[in-house]
Amino acid sequence: MREFTELAMAADEAAFDQVWVSHDLFWRSAPVLVAAAAAATRRVHLGIGIMNPFSSHPAELAMHAATLQELSGGRFLLGIGAGAEEFLAWAGLQRPRPLSAAREAVMACRTLLDRGSPAGRGWQSPARLRWDGPRVPIYLGAMGPKMLALGGEVADGVLGLSFPPERATASAAIVRAAAAAAGRDPESVDVPACFWCSIDDDPDRAAAPLAEKLAYYGPSLSAAQLADAGLSPVSFMPAARALERGEMAMARGLITPHMLRLGVFGSAAAIVDRCRGLAAAGATHLSFGPPLGPDPVAAVVRLGRDVLPALTS
Repeated sequence: MREFTELAMAADEAAFDQVWVSHDLFWRSAPVLVAAAAAATRRVHLGIGIMNPFSSHPAELAMHAATLQELSGGRFLLGIGAGAEEFLAWAGLQRPRPLSAAREAVMACRTLLDRGSPAGRGWQSPARLRWDGPRVPIYLGAMGPKMLALGGEVADGVLGLSFPPERATASAAIVRAAAAAAGRDPESVDVPACFWCSIDDDPDRAAAPLAEKLAYYGPSLSAAQLADAGLSPVSFMPAARALERGEMAMARGLITPHMLRLGVFGSAAAIVDRCRGLAAAGATHLSFGPPLGPDPVAAVVRLGRDVLPALTS
């Protein structure tokens, strides 16, 4: 709790526009984390990326969102997605019809947050929030092409994790084409280039937390994205099993240099160079995802001091 609050405060002092925190099962509660960060910050927007309609009903998602928007003074961003099937299974939860479930959750939350009453599957009138508050932007978490297209159709923004980061351009094109087909202004949909980043002047120190992240999440990453890099979710299973056994050094060692290219890591200069390539390819919003570095709070300070000015000058 303390570290995340400090991280949000560091981002608030730097030039970051948004801070997102994940809401993964069996980790800390993202709504509580955001509430703490909202009380400690003044400017930066705070988002949960993502919550899903299988472990939390859309009525509860809307309640969290409206309350956090009130608490933060209009700085809250709600991220919704289908969630990872593997992680939901840990809690005995099924994930039927993920695309339809994500669509229904976005539409129901938007209706509730606009103080309407959702219609359709299972909703009974008068299902509605009981107080007024500011509007809440809704982002859709996506990796595959169908979910990216759904984001362009119905969401205010799309959190499209890209592996490797250079896939962000193709993902944004899918989102914007879907927005246009739905009669929306494609430029009205915020499509950050989302990638995992780890900064440290020592390449090995920078690589270590990124390797741990890939070992944990690798088996649940999009098969379609990984295929373009010559990888698959199965490629990460040996590292994931080592991590489950508590063999951290072995898990890191099983993440190859090729796998590490799925993220961005190294010195400030190395990160600036890779990010300039993304900007040259058309990215206008960069999202630096965790682990950020051996010390996440120091990493945010370093990114704000040494990376962002080089990218915005």
